[in-house]
Amino acid sequence: MEFIRTFKEDRKAVIVLTQAEKRNALSPSLVKGLKDAFDGYSNDPAVRVIVLRAEGPTFCAGADLAYLRELQQYGYAENFADSGTLRDLYYQIYTCPKPVIAQVQGHAIAGGCGLITVCDFVFAVPEAKFGYTEVRIGFIPAIVMSFLVRRIGEGHARRLLLGGELITAREACEIGMISRIVPADKLQSEVDNFASKIAKDNSGEAMAATKRMLAEVQSMTLVDALSHGVEMNAKARATADCRRGIDAFLRKENLSW
Repeated sequence: MEFIRTFKEDRKAVIVLTQAEKRNALSPSLVKGLKDAFDGYSNDPAVRVIVLRAEGPTFCAGADLAYLRELQQYGYAENFADSGTLRDLYYQIYTCPKPVIAQVQGHAIAGGCGLITVCDFVFAVPEAKFGYTEVRIGFIPAIVMSFLVRRIGEGHARRLLLGGELITAREACEIGMISRIVPADKLQSEVDNFASKIAKDNSGEAMAATKRMLAEVQSMTLVDALSHGVEMNAKARATADCRRGIDAFLRKENLSW
């Protein structure tokens, strides 16, 4: 693909943003490429974990400048359709049945910060900065807002979305936006080791069901969420993975998925 590179290794799929000279800025072509890649790997039984990473000093700087100029000529219908494609990408990553790890080697800003917000795990270098700067140019972070509030809560989301400030990796980790801070020279190995560990130690079927429930229960009432939990618990007990896992646990055997 023109704007990304993909490959598989050790039950892991890797999606790499390759436009370092443009700070891996989001464009319609890049969004489409990401959607196609995630769609393919989501349905690939050989893939247990997906890693999203980027080339160059910046992870993703938000919207491409040429794309922003083009948007000024759009009417409402065109803008509505175009906004829907970004919504679909974020939702696709958020609900992907495979755990998604963002490997962040540099700044993730605006739409680029949206990308890491919908990933399950975010490993970042100490120098990386994060934030939503849309309000600075008269725009609004409308699509990512729903995901961000779920991830870090309304208070922190208000600070970032209304303030338009960039925060450090340490601050991002403290509020739950990122999972782990790793020195640049160890970032690759840390992500690889973590990806291999969850692919080996965890049932893919169980992780997919857990992710699905995490997306579902937050919009339910407590009573409905608990009822849904009972239903899913009962269904999980009848799966082959659960039977295999419990049997290995009772036999005190090491299980490799």
